[in-house]
Amino acid sequence: MATHSPRIAFLHTGAVVIPPVAELTASLIPDATVVNYLDDKIVADLSDPARADSVPERVTDLVRAAKRGGADLVMLTCSSISYLAEPAATEVGIPVLRIDEAVADNAVATGNRIAVLATLPTTLHPTTNLLKERAQVAGREPEFISEVIDGAFAAVAGGDRTTHDRLVAEAIERAAEQADVIVLAQASMASAAEAAHVTVPVLTSIAPGIARLREAVNALPA
Repeated sequence: MATHSPRIAFLHTGAVVIPPVAELTASLIPDATVVNYLDDKIVADLSDPARADSVPERVTDLVRAAKRGGADLVMLTCSSISYLAEPAATEVGIPVLRIDEAVADNAVATGNRIAVLATLPTTLHPTTNLLKERAQVAGREPEFISEVIDGAFAAVAGGDRTTHDRLVAEAIERAAEQADVIVLAQASMASAAEAAHVTVPVLTSIAPGIARLREAVNALPA
């Protein structure tokens, strides 16, 4: 375990996840220094043919900035860019973790019918691909169902968290009729899970992601 105070950089694509990530990190890794990097146009630009190709380089540039700032490791908090973790780590030479990898492992271990819910298509596909990747690693072949929840992202983007949470909770309840476990593809969806009344597990990324981050910090060389 590192004997110095670890410096952790988080790369965000939305400001809404910064407070819950910071709060849990302070609880689980209290001696860490946290630095937040935010590009709040990445998600929109992934759907823009004129700008989508710029995203990998922008993420790599942020990882490079984190390294120059003294970060020991970096965590991507957005599932839409999880696939960029490995190439960025290879190019920059610093560990880059995915906040959603741990929840994917948990989902694969929990059930054979996995429902993936997202409020954006740009998040749904990377999350499903990550689940398939982690299932292959675990030697599992689960079935997947998925839904992009219409109207939820527009609601939260407009400041209407109540409508967002209601729409997501309704989708959770629909998915629970078909699935053994439900994965919420975005950290920003976590608040809606409490409003849903289901008997199957509803998994979100922040808690298991930060728990795995703590393991990575503990494994840093002294």
